[in-house]
Amino acid sequence: MTIKPDWLPPLVLLATYGGECKKYLTALYAFFKQDFIDSQPSFRGTKLAHKRLPVIDGKEATFWHLISEGDVEQDRLPDMRRWERIRWPRPIIEHSDEGIIKIWENERKGQKRLCLWLENHDYLVILAVRKAYVLLWTAYLVTEPHRKRKLMKEYEEYKKS
Repeated sequence: MTIKPDWLPPLVLLATYGGECKKYLTALYAFFKQDFIDSQPSFRGTKLAHKRLPVIDGKEATFWHLISEGDVEQDRLPDMRRWERIRWPRPIIEHSDEGIIKIWENERKGQKRLCLWLENHDYLVILAVRKAYVLLWTAYLVTEPHRKRKLMKEYEEYKKS
């Protein structure tokens, strides 16, 4: 059995909002806004920002990346597992120095990324590295065994370098 760190918030469940998706989405955005817009988060002393554009339905791009999946921006699909974990990215970022989180750099599409993997909860946070700040890019549940193997291989290779 995996022990949940005391700093990791509980899942935010649709049932809490009476099964009403619109009410649920409003609550999810309020959590995102509280964690990343109304406050000044940082990653190991470096300013943490979020991708604002494109704004869709009054909500920033990073919000949509945290709750949906897909390669084509306008065709991303909602992912309820991501919805439930909307409160997880910030505490994982803030506790990235703890040994429970595997952290490494990689490159995706020619851009430097930081991966923060809370492996025992199968959750990955991706930050994009910029010159003066880091950008919260996305976060998602990693459930496929081949994907877990790939992440572990990246992490092990990074540790060796």
